Amino acid sequence: MTCRVRTTNHTVSNGLGIVRAARRELPCRVDDNPDLWFAETPADLERAKELCGGCPIRSRCLNAAIDRAEPWGVWGGEIFDQGVVIARKRPRGRPRKNPEQQKTLVCA
Repeated sequence: MTCRVRTTNHTVSNGLGIVRAARRELPCRVDDNPDLWFAETPADLERAKELCGGCPIRSRCLNAAIDRAEPWGVWGGEIFDQGVVIARKRPRGRPRKNPEQQKTLVCA
């Protein structure tokens, strides 16, 4: 299988997939923090998802992660948690109670 990737200056091709020069241009390779893709905080995970937005191999990355049954991280712009794609990750701890939703017990 031949893979072609359009880079900013030229097209790179080889028989095994994306070559190293083209890989460095992918959003997951450009960021200086590889832990961002496996972060614990919802804000960091949302940032990783945003970076995946314009990636040229986003759908291929997502399909490969599903095939490999990735347990967690951001793959193809989606968050995996315990092998399941989730829309958003909630922060740790108990959710805050909303004052409008609290019921008041009235005794007569």
